[in-house]
Amino acid sequence: MNQRYSTAIQLAFLIVVLFTLIFGMVYYAYAGALSGLLAAKFYILLGQLALFLVAFVIIQLRIENFILTKVKELYKDLLPTGIPLNEDSLQKDVISITASLQQFAKESKLEIELLKDKENYRREFIGNLAHELKTPLFTVQSYIYTLLEENIKDKKIRKKYLEKAANGIDRLNFIINDLDLITQFETGVTNLNIEQFDIKALINDIVELLEIQSEKKEIKLVSNLDYSTPLIVAADMERITQVITNLVINSFKYGVKNGTTEIEISPLNQHKILVRVIDNGKGIAEEHLPRLFERFYRVEKTRNRNDGGSGLGLAIVKHIIEAHNEKIFVESSPNIGSEFSFTLSRAQN
Repeated sequence: MNQRYSTAIQLAFLIVVLFTLIFGMVYYAYAGALSGLLAAKFYILLGQLALFLVAFVIIQLRIENFILTKVKELYKDLLPTGIPLNEDSLQKDVISITASLQQFAKESKLEIELLKDKENYRREFIGNLAHELKTPLFTVQSYIYTLLEENIKDKKIRKKYLEKAANGIDRLNFIINDLDLITQFETGVTNLNIEQFDIKALINDIVELLEIQSEKKEIKLVSNLDYSTPLIVAADMERITQVITNLVINSFKYGVKNGTTEIEISPLNQHKILVRVIDNGKGIAEEHLPRLFERFYRVEKTRNRNDGGSGLGLAIVKHIIEAHNEKIFVESSPNIGSEFSFTLSRAQN
């Protein structure tokens, strides 16, 4: 019933508001004040109520009559000649069609809003991609042009400039390869190599691999796990290595001097475990958390990527975990730290 009359109520209310505003402006233009209207506010309210009822009745009747006419024409075309129309059935169909049209209008409005959000996301993504590609391209271009135009004969300087240009090319390769990997996951082209392996042993290897990088960052990387008892999971070992490595490196980027990054494992149930990467770094404000896994999204818009990489690390992490049909979580507080965690399935004997 509410759906049946909602359109008429909204339009009637809009008419009353517009009429009141116009009447008030005209009265003010002639009288120079609104005190007279305030004194007669009781009669004005009655007039507004009467106007609302009249507008509501007229609009509702017009809508239903319009639909009724169209439905009658449709029935006449569909029914065999000589069979009379059932007015009760026709009236029910009119009510049903009115409700359906109103529901369609609401859904169309929601769809338009979603399309606008997607368009904004697309525009932002293209802008971020252009920015990420422009920086290494400008680096390569500047050093190559300098070598060509300045005719530098010093071999040390030429080698230095070529190394800088090579770093820019490596950065471009990182971005292109990571974008290609994400596209493969989104289109389902990349197949996972599910195998059984000891997740504790894998974490130990990652800690040893990133030990030098953690020392350079002056951040302690630890994993207080009992390595004597293996924990076998079923997953793509190469991809899970990539996930944990990306999360640890991300904690280094936003860590603090003499800080700590810890890798832990928490059991969820007999089928699932939770791998956690916890740091006591700068932390992330709550409004950024829903968008952390978007491609090229930056928590600090003015921050340069001095640490290299493609800026797609967290986006890749999300796609890999979702390709395993697992879940990834993030919790963070500014100046306290962050925790990224994801689920994995235990291997079934």
